[in-house]
Order: sequence, then C-alpha cells, then structure tokens
Amino acid sequence: MINGKSANVVVLGGGFGGLEAAFYLRMKLGDRANISLVSDRDYFLFKPNTIYIPFGLDPDKLKVDLKRPTHRRNITLIKDRVREIDPDAKKVGMEGRTLTYDHLIVATGSDMRPEEIPGLRENAQTIWTPREMLRLRLAFYDLLEKAREGEHRRVLFLVAPNNKCAGPLYELVFMLDTWLRRKKVRANVDLTWSTYEQSYIQAFGPRLHDVVTGEFERRVIAGHTGFAAERVEPGAVHYQNGEILPYDLLVTFSPYVAEVAYPTLPGDERGFVETNLASRQVVGHPDIYAVGDAGNFPVKQAFLAFLQADAAAEHLSARILGTEPETAFEPTSMCVMEQFDKATFAQVPLRLTGVPEKPIEVDPEALEAYKVGSYAAWRLGKKALGYYLPFRFALGNPFHAGVPWKGMEAGLKVMSGLMAK
Repeated sequence: MINGKSANVVVLGGGFGGLEAAFYLRMKLGDRANISLVSDRDYFLFKPNTIYIPFGLDPDKLKVDLKRPTHRRNITLIKDRVREIDPDAKKVGMEGRTLTYDHLIVATGSDMRPEEIPGLRENAQTIWTPREMLRLRLAFYDLLEKAREGEHRRVLFLVAPNNKCAGPLYELVFMLDTWLRRKKVRANVDLTWSTYEQSYIQAFGPRLHDVVTGEFERRVIAGHTGFAAERVEPGAVHYQNGEILPYDLLVTFSPYVAEVAYPTLPGDERGFVETNLASRQVVGHPDIYAVGDAGNFPVKQAFLAFLQADAAAEHLSARILGTEPETAFEPTSMCVMEQFDKATFAQVPLRLTGVPEKPIEVDPEALEAYKVGSYAAWRLGKKALGYYLPFRFALGNPFHAGVPWKGMEAGLKVMSGLMAK
C-alpha cells in the first residue's frame, strides 16, 4: 500500500519471467496491488518445446491464451509494444498509450541479431521463432528426400559468438541424428558441429561437456570448439581461427541482444539491463526490476527466468507488505535436453566470475548440487514439464511456487537421485 492506496505494479512482457512475476505477485499480495501486464501478443508461447516443430509439431499447441488467466487473477492485460521507460516520471511509453507505475518489472526478453556475422542471415536456418522452426522443418524434409534419393548431404550446426544459451541447438543436432537414423538415411548425411565456446555448453561446466563429447562420438558427429564464425558464404563458413567448414544446410543459433533497449536504464552494449543479483532491482532504480532475458545475467534460460521472477516478485511483495523477503535469486540452472532416443537432465549451480571472457561458471562451493544424467526416462520428465507449466499459467498460477511445484520438485529429486550424479 502507498499512502493508503493499492500499489500500482506494471509488468512488461508475457513470457516466462513476466507471467511468473505477475502471477507470483498476485499470489502474495491478493488485492493489495493493482497489477497490469503488458505484452505484444495475447498468448504465451512455451518456447522450449519449439524444438519439436521441425519434426512435425503444430506450433499452435505451444500457445496459452492469456485473456482467461489474467482475468481470473484480476490482472489487467494490455496488448501493446513497449517503446521506452521514463524512470523519473515513472512512466512506460508504448505504441498506443502511456502507463504510470509505482513499481515496474521489466521482462521484455531477448532477440537474435544474425547480421553481426556477415552472411549468416542470408545463408543459415535460424531457430528463434516458430516461423523459423517451420522453415527448418521444410529444410529437414528436403534433406530427407535428397538423402533418400542417394545424395550425400552436409549439415553444419553453428553457435555464433555472443549467443547466451545454445541448449536448443544441441538438442536439435541430437534429435536430427536420431530422426535420420530412424528414417534409415543417416549414412547419407554428415553432421558437423561448431561453436565459439571453448567447451561444449561451456557455462554449465565439464560434466555437460563430457556428455556432449560422448554423444558426438556415439553418433559420429564431428565437433569443433573454439570456432568463432567470422563470415558466412554460400556453402562455407569462415572462422576467426582461419578454418573453413563446408555445408549444404547451415543451422545456427545467432548472437543475442535485448528485445527492447532502454537507454534511460543502465545496461550493457547489447541492451541487457544492469541489476543487483539477489533482488533483480535495476542498479540506481530501486522501484524497477529486470528479470529473465531482459536482465544482464549472462545465461538466458527459462528456469533461470523463473528464479529471477520469483526473487523480484518476492522482494517487491515484501516491500509493499512491510515484511522481509523470503527468497532471493540464487542461480541454479535446471534443464532436460531432448535427444529423441533419450534425454539428459542437468542441474547446475552457477556463480558470476567477474571475468568478461568467461562471466559464469559452476559454483565450486555447491558441487553437491551439480548433477547430470542421461537416460530414456528423462524424456518423461521433459514431457511432464511441457504439460505442467502451460497448465499452471493457464490457471493464472506461478510455475515455481506452491504445493504443486513442491510435488514436481520432489519427483525431480527422486529421479535425479537415481539417474544423475
């Protein structure tokens, strides 16, 4: 409450961080805050499962309509595109209107900038949106037909410099390998992997690197680390180390940038907003929080966005209620990497290093929480998350909170105890 009135909270963004924050705030505050959610679309997209689109999934199955859950939770849904923030006047400028706020949560996410690598946009299949994944589906089916006709094809996967989370591309190379084997054409397709990272999935430490190395060997995928793309030509990628790799089909995960840049807020050269780690408050602006991909945490991932959104919403709720926050952001990644024949679970405690060349690493003081395991059964865990999360959001509930999450968490702990180490 502010001067006896309900606090006016505005949440920018209808993705993982924005919805988690809005629903968490309502759960904690009840009617003690007016909450508005601004999104440029009136649905939520379960983006992690867009990896299935190239193999036949209907993208509409990944959408959750936002009108019902926001109405259910008395959250005002505003479909508009954010343009600017005036922190001094406490106003948000959009294409169609201006909003005032007492407290603001920025969760407008990230975007891709393939043009940073000359020729990348023109010659590569990118994987950021459902539309791009549908184009990749056509490319994969064209690949399949040519392989069936006996043509030998070369597929090159490329993680570009300044990519902040390459996990989905790792999933796609493994999924494509399994898919081609099941179609009995794998012998006609060469798969090659290249990444600017010094090790595979570098941010998540040596155990994930070892898993990927083993999978590349098992699947006969040529892997290259320390290959930073310099430019792309039709049929060939040139790297900064002087190497050149050929391709018939190039699939890439591009450099990340902020979806919306806010010049009035402190941020880095890519537009990511500078925050305090634990609370997610924007540096110098205590009434503004930045969560998920919009903030400057170096790894961009859905589970980390949930943790950040919960921390920001908890901190803000405590301020409004006059209590102490019960949680803060402690970065631990949790993911399940699909491969079609099995999946890999990873739980990775992280810490900031302060070193620009390698800003994040596995926390050496929390190695007991560092777990990795690959089994077919983990595919069930990925499917369960794919059903549970949209279900929670469709009801207007936060994902990473409440009794249902505790049950899900208990199940993951049992599975990780049996099938991860």
